[in-house]
Amino acid sequence: MACKWGRIDERFVQDEGWYEASSRYDDFLSAHRRSHVLLLELGVGMDTPGIIKIPFWQMVEHNRKASYCCVNLAGAYAPGEVSSRSIVVDGDLAQVLSSLRR
Repeated sequence: MACKWGRIDERFVQDEGWYEASSRYDDFLSAHRRSHVLLLELGVGMDTPGIIKIPFWQMVEHNRKASYCCVNLAGAYAPGEVSSRSIVVDGDLAQVLSSLRR
């Protein structure tokens, strides 16, 4: 069974594609750790904050040139340490993106 990055019951599936993408992500982070970067988080919930949210917050905290943007229907949030370099949009992602096209 081919699997993308999803769940099987309460566990995440980490197939070969996941590890390849993880390696590319690590390479990107290493190459841009002191660059101007916008970390854009679209519709990410709090089920597994250690995968996206917390690493994004840490990157913004450690890179003064980085900014964070969170768009989420419920629970859009940025912690105080990075709030001055964050954009938080509490709204439906489809509506937010549609309004940007106008």
